[in-house]
Amino acid sequence: MWKIQLFKLNFDQRELKAVSETVEGGWLTMGERIIAFETAFNGFLNSGAISTAVSSGTAALHMALLALNVGPNDEVIIPALTFIADANVVRMVGARPILADCASLSDWNLSAESIGRRITPRTKAVIVVHYAGFPCDMAPILKLCKDRGIRVIEDVAHAPGASIGRQLCGTFGEISCFSFFSNKNLSIGEGGMVVTRDAALSQRLCYLRSHGMTTLTLDRHKGRAITYDVAEPGLNYRMDEMRAAIGLVQLEKLPAGNARRKALTNLYRHNLQGSLVTIPFDHLAIDIVSAFHILPVLLPTGCDRLAVIEALKAKGVQSSIHYPPFWSFSAYQGMFDPADAPLTAEICRRELTLPLYPTMTDAEVDYVTNALLEALL
Repeated sequence: MWKIQLFKLNFDQRELKAVSETVEGGWLTMGERIIAFETAFNGFLNSGAISTAVSSGTAALHMALLALNVGPNDEVIIPALTFIADANVVRMVGARPILADCASLSDWNLSAESIGRRITPRTKAVIVVHYAGFPCDMAPILKLCKDRGIRVIEDVAHAPGASIGRQLCGTFGEISCFSFFSNKNLSIGEGGMVVTRDAALSQRLCYLRSHGMTTLTLDRHKGRAITYDVAEPGLNYRMDEMRAAIGLVQLEKLPAGNARRKALTNLYRHNLQGSLVTIPFDHLAIDIVSAFHILPVLLPTGCDRLAVIEALKAKGVQSSIHYPPFWSFSAYQGMFDPADAPLTAEICRRELTLPLYPTMTDAEVDYVTNALLEALL
């Protein structure tokens, strides 16, 4: 159906071989490949981080809130422009999500100022999202939260490999959460990583991942333990060995994949320069490196977005929206006021996401941008 998809997997025979060898090895969950993937991810972050592989990015977010004892009567500030998982996990622990607006129509991330306007005596934590792979301005956010005694959780679903200076996203927060869903820069299907530099928090996250058990099946299989204790109530948020095996391959591909995404994004910017379509994050500081996760554009004011989507579809180009506003969902009716996040409301009306993936060709970018400009005539 699609001549150019929104996303394509950057897979080859290496992922197939990794899965095949895992299945042939006969151990399918929480084994040596999980340990290898966690160790490799620690090395990738290069910050003294302790990584725990989990079943999804949402599981990582849920575990982060539980590990920080966020619960009823607490408030958690989240971006007004983000995926629903950030709001869902806050509600699942009994807390209230509070929306903070985007910094501007060119910077769609949270800012310290936008967070500061939403802090109350009940604010327990802030979830920071690096939208589209572009890092938030973390220094003032961290100072604000430290001064107010507020915990910082990084949602790094869009930003593996992004950095500020030489410090990678995912190493700023008290706990950081990565997603390895199929459309992410590091794709394994379902899966994630929860990361902290605090040994006590890391231990608690390990308990939360696997029923609160003090030893795992692998320990008993290897003769390192006979039985187990349950240190606290936990969940089953484990990752399996096949996904960890894919993750090891994908982690090796990540730097080159991100570099290709950057080149494609620059070509999109060049092709759309001078048009009524704008691309956010157009003035990055010299020390900022993006992961270029998606290619969001802002359509002209008053544009019929559905008509543009249909015109692109007629040309075989898949597009998407990142993201519908929370107040449009049935489960959140009446909970949020769009007036509290006017910039986000404007972005949500006009945002369109165009195809972007490492195996995309320059000619395909040209085709997409030509189709978009024709749709706007």
